[in-house]
Amino acid sequence: MIRTLIVDDSPLARSIIRDFLENEGSFEIVGEAEDGRDSVDKARNYNPDLITMDYDMPVMNGLDAIVEIRKFSQCGIVVISTHDTAKLAYEAAVNGAHEFYAKDNFTANIGDSKRSEIFNTLKHIANIKKKFPSQQEAAGLNVIQKKIKCVVIASSTGGPMALCQLFSVLPSTFPVPILIVQHNTSGFDKGFVQWLDGYSQLNIQIAEEGIYPSRGNVYVGPTEKHLIIGPSGIAFNDSGPVNSQKPAADFLFKSAAEQYGSSLVSVVLTGMGDDGAEGTRAVKNAGGITIAQDEATSMIYGMPQAAVETGCIDMVLPLNEIADKLISLTGGES
Repeated sequence: MIRTLIVDDSPLARSIIRDFLENEGSFEIVGEAEDGRDSVDKARNYNPDLITMDYDMPVMNGLDAIVEIRKFSQCGIVVISTHDTAKLAYEAAVNGAHEFYAKDNFTANIGDSKRSEIFNTLKHIANIKKKFPSQQEAAGLNVIQKKIKCVVIASSTGGPMALCQLFSVLPSTFPVPILIVQHNTSGFDKGFVQWLDGYSQLNIQIAEEGIYPSRGNVYVGPTEKHLIIGPSGIAFNDSGPVNSQKPAADFLFKSAAEQYGSSLVSVVLTGMGDDGAEGTRAVKNAGGITIAQDEATSMIYGMPQAAVETGCIDMVLPLNEIADKLISLTGGES
């Protein structure tokens, strides 16, 4: 059983989350807390495997509570908040939260597929162990220097923290556009973009149809639309989920491979599942350069591992080396 502590100042919200988790059968609710300070005390006393954390609470907010809990515990922490605090929920990720959901995901009206996805993610997070960054390239092939015109990135669980670290390093002079598919289970796409933009010297924005990607800009796929790139610029595909994901990075990677060929770099970051694997194959077959985050620095190694197992990855790198590698590969050329 997954020992779980529910933290929310609303008794109704705590009751809804409790019912949601207990109905699955794998979660044991060991306690509830009504504010951040209460959560810190109960996290210390109960030693839970998983904490669901509201953000906006009296006495101590969720962000400050996470910071305090991280001083003595590496348990899984999931922020369950509302859309108007989305930007703050992503800030919590930098301070130790593993995932974040809108509260309306936990109502009785949620679909079976979404319910299953949430449970699978929570179970993975509850089993996360503290990891230490690798200081060496885990694997690599000799890559011929090419004139790169675009970078595409796939990320999921743990992605916001990884992207924050990556974009904190990339300079304002980075010479090519970047397109991202981040599996945004919370629906906080606008809040995510606003938050990430605050850490980057590049201009991070929600992708819009008809825009042609240009240097200095980062385009993030919106929730519930497959992001693609073609001769007329950014476009969207509204077909069904691919491997339970919408947006799916495979759509972006495959379309970018057709558009840019050998002038493309793809990066698969931390996440659950195998989205990005077939896209990686397409990039490699088109002559592009492919990168995957290593296991040691991935919160969840599912997506990078699936990409590596295709045999089409050129480099497996720790997160703290990926930005420098992208700068090196683009060579400062526009």
